[in-house]
Amino acid sequence: MSRVKMRLATCLIPLALLACGEAEEPLSQTDVAPAASEPSACKPVVFEETPLTHCIAAPAKHAIAMDLGPDDGAPYRSLAGLAANRAPDAPAVAFAMNGGMYDEAGEPIGYYVEGGERLHELNRADGPGNFHLKPNGVFFGTGDTWRVLTSAKFYDTVSDRPEFGTQSGPMLVIDGELHPDFSEDGESKKTRNGVGVDAAGRAHFVISEAPVSFGKFARYFRDVAETPNALFLDGSVSQLWNAARGRMDNGPSLGPIIVVEIKE
Repeated sequence: MSRVKMRLATCLIPLALLACGEAEEPLSQTDVAPAASEPSACKPVVFEETPLTHCIAAPAKHAIAMDLGPDDGAPYRSLAGLAANRAPDAPAVAFAMNGGMYDEAGEPIGYYVEGGERLHELNRADGPGNFHLKPNGVFFGTGDTWRVLTSAKFYDTVSDRPEFGTQSGPMLVIDGELHPDFSEDGESKKTRNGVGVDAAGRAHFVISEAPVSFGKFARYFRDVAETPNALFLDGSVSQLWNAARGRMDNGPSLGPIIVVEIKE
């Protein structure tokens, strides 16, 4: 049975926008894998009095992949689970971050491609929650080319299957404009993470270190990261593995994970 079929066979639980469950005890980077040999791709920043961590993946230095779980079909559900299951000869990890919304079993609820295999089709349905706050979008790429597009534009313009892809929502920035439903600094403030791609093709991953509104978070991508398109990845469950600095976040159970590897 193929990896895709095994994964889909496990997805029998009704859909939910956020996963839940007991988190594993955190493991340090030295416990689970060799430390990255390069300086950290992540740095602490402060934007409008809110602390953030900003990580940059550069095509010349990094490769990006999605990883949901080992070949037996069960999602990792944590960054520590991902780290513990990486092969000894796998490329060093620069950083990894939860990436895309999922159901109670940890399976993606939207478009998901891993290693060129599509595990879930594009989700264009209407519904409740952040995922369905249209426009939502897709972060995807092949080789050194990475992009963020609205789901509608992805559907209309992308015909070739990428090497990796994950759908989430809402979009934070669309063609240089903030999502039309965001207020400047709304009352809903949570730990959040997202990704955008700049004009040079670099992917900017940002996670808040304190609760932040959608409006402020989106402005950071537009005004500081300068990404004309940026996608919200998730909130409340947001976690980061920063290998160079020994950071391994622990929290609610995860689903899809974006892994940024160091090119040899």
